[in-house]
Amino acid sequence: MRFLSGIQPSGNITLGNYIGAVKQFVKLQDHPDFTDFMVFVADLHAITVPQDRQALKKNIRSLVAIYLACGLDPSKVHIFIQSEVSEHAELAWVLECNSYIGELERMTQYKDKKAKQTEGVSAGLLTYPSLMAADILLYDADCVPVGQDQKQHLELTRTLAERFNNKYGETFVVPKPFIAPSGAKIMSLTDPTKKMSKSDPNPKAFISLLDDINIIRKKIKSAVTDLDAKVAFDPENKPGISNLLTILSCCTDTKIEDLVKKYENSNYATFKEDVANAVVNEIEPIQKKYNELINSPIIDEVLDQGRDYAKYLARKKISKVYNKVGLGRKR
Repeated sequence: MRFLSGIQPSGNITLGNYIGAVKQFVKLQDHPDFTDFMVFVADLHAITVPQDRQALKKNIRSLVAIYLACGLDPSKVHIFIQSEVSEHAELAWVLECNSYIGELERMTQYKDKKAKQTEGVSAGLLTYPSLMAADILLYDADCVPVGQDQKQHLELTRTLAERFNNKYGETFVVPKPFIAPSGAKIMSLTDPTKKMSKSDPNPKAFISLLDDINIIRKKIKSAVTDLDAKVAFDPENKPGISNLLTILSCCTDTKIEDLVKKYENSNYATFKEDVANAVVNEIEPIQKKYNELINSPIIDEVLDQGRDYAKYLARKKISKVYNKVGLGRKR
């Protein structure tokens, strides 16, 4: 079974990205059900909004270093850059021609991002779900990890795969979603009703893996809680404390109910101190490894190997797709 995922290179990833995605990948790379494991840097998706050229190049390399520093093993995982495999864009065009405008306009993320754009909205912002579908279908991925905000895109991917298969004959594997059993959604530290996001205008709302350790401690200690000073897991009525319990649970591999029992007679200050220590203990080794890797030739070696493997699979699939559609000279 083939597992595939990608993350946009925005220069850093949040604690939420790490807990909900990358940490899960590290665990899953040894899962016996996954015989092929692929993780890529989604740089083509990044340019749906304006990017500084040099910053983007730096961010791409930084994300790969973070992948490796977090524990992804290149002997078990194929790591590559999306734009280095041109078949992603080629298949995206074919899928765009099999997508309907109405389907794309209904995407919640498109509507949200369009509302935030102060100037012209790029066509790429509308059509990037077709590129996301291409990312997945190009490799016949059986299993794709998705957060709640990406489930709609995976459903479109499944729809496009089935539509193409019905129209042209069996071509694509219809992928299934994989949702992490815990820690799949880490919330903002300043507004725990919203998902933690690096695009939040308030830097206190999120923790980045490369944040200074003292900054991380301060952000957790200033995290929004509530007035009753009771440590309990109740996402509806106590979203702030529930979010911190989820973070502590994921960083210590301890069940939330056990943590609630441990802190039943504790105050918020003590509880937050322990959350901060747990997060620092999780992130500090990652930062140390990242600093060792960021200027190392290992990154290019890993990316070369990943690109060559991805290119091999992608070329076979796009040739099959072109033949089914009637493109090129192949009979």
